[in-house]
Amino acid sequence: MSVSDLMQRLHAILGDAGMLTDAGRLAPYLVDHRDLVRGRAPAVLRPSSTEQVMAIMRLASAHRVGIVPQAGNTSYCAGATPDASGEQFVLSLERLDKVRAVDPLDAALSVDAGVILKHAQEAAEAAGLYLPLSLGSEGSCCIGGVIGTNAGGLSVLRYGMTRDLVLGLEVVLPDGTLVNDMKKLRKNNTGYDIRQNFIGAEGSLGIVTGAVLKLIPIPARRATAWVELAPGVPLADMLALVRRETSDLVSSFEFITARSLALVAGNDGRLKSGSGGVILVELSSSSRHLPIGDVLEGAMGEVVEAGWAEDVIIAQTEAQRAQMWRIRETIPEGEKHFGGSVKHDISVPLGSTVAFLARGGTLVAAYDPALELSVYGHVGDGNLHYNVLVPPGEDRLAFTDRIGRELAPALYDLAVGMGGTFSAEHGVGRLKRGLLQHYADPGRYRVLRGIKGLFDPLGVMNPGVMVDPSLGLPDCDLPVPPPIRRLL
Repeated sequence: MSVSDLMQRLHAILGDAGMLTDAGRLAPYLVDHRDLVRGRAPAVLRPSSTEQVMAIMRLASAHRVGIVPQAGNTSYCAGATPDASGEQFVLSLERLDKVRAVDPLDAALSVDAGVILKHAQEAAEAAGLYLPLSLGSEGSCCIGGVIGTNAGGLSVLRYGMTRDLVLGLEVVLPDGTLVNDMKKLRKNNTGYDIRQNFIGAEGSLGIVTGAVLKLIPIPARRATAWVELAPGVPLADMLALVRRETSDLVSSFEFITARSLALVAGNDGRLKSGSGGVILVELSSSSRHLPIGDVLEGAMGEVVEAGWAEDVIIAQTEAQRAQMWRIRETIPEGEKHFGGSVKHDISVPLGSTVAFLARGGTLVAAYDPALELSVYGHVGDGNLHYNVLVPPGEDRLAFTDRIGRELAPALYDLAVGMGGTFSAEHGVGRLKRGLLQHYADPGRYRVLRGIKGLFDPLGVMNPGVMVDPSLGLPDCDLPVPPPIRRLL
């Protein structure tokens, strides 16, 4: 089938509103969030129903056409960007944007995959419940992308990753088959947990079109402290103390270095860094009867007695709390205004955090003592955003390429050697595909490729993301899987 014939058939499925071909309108869909990768596509497909997605995938599978799912296009690893061939179509979920239902009794929220995370949060709050998933990009990222990357965010310590909040999924497989598992059940032992295959798969196994998300009682009270750290604080020990002394009411435990703090515009100077940086700690409770302010104050007293804090500021008003969080959440924006950064999404065991900071700093200084680091992150779950700032006057893309080749491997080796990983919450996408192949346990990587081959034997689903398509199926004595429709 010619490209023009294929375009006509796609237009018959989608109509004028569901298909973009004008170069100007295509442009925003063809570049990744960090402007590191630019691709090409004949069109952007914008289905408005699950049935349209199914029809698109049936057509794509029949003619072996690559489909790149895209939600909010906020991937840090180019996981939703087509390649440069001009042969892959972008499938945008932006028109699948309906909140299907909120169930207060089952504490569950059913949504289309194109619903913006902030809108999902608002739908939950309107029903007196809370979606405990908070990201810096929540005003633009969509549920489908959040599920595709298994996003983490600011409250992983208490509520877990996206994987822990998904009760059910609706997924269209590469051959157009619909998997409808939109259940609200907390307990469901009826065979393999199929939904988990698609969470964190970055659209490489199928297209998530709907989800049921777990909700919790809305927090009625929060208590927040800004801790100016003394040098050399054992962060894992500090976290353990705070969790113990607050009956594990800690929802966030965020680390900020002095350099990261200095990047934030509009800080009036009252919130300062200690010699060892800052910890932003927050407790939350749905009960109006628990005195969590007193609980936090008591825990902070013990932190001071241990010699771990040079000063502690406990927010007395919502405005003070909002200022603390504004600083934390606008660090990426500050990096961008500075000139950009090379991002390393490091994860190490909690007990290795301080050692990684010290040894990583030594590696960077040995490479180039003039380089500056912006380090912050969800240290409560071992995730550090270990970013190298682009020096003034240097080209961002050229610097990113150089650091990626010459310095990043040493940092990743250090993290992996400590039992950590090169990607905590940003995923793999196109940019980290080689890292996955390099660092993954061989058996695990073989299984990963086997799953890709099983679900997507024709290679039409987000080709080039996560798994190198040139590798083919695993070299083993198993037969090549037949098309998925024969397996279901």
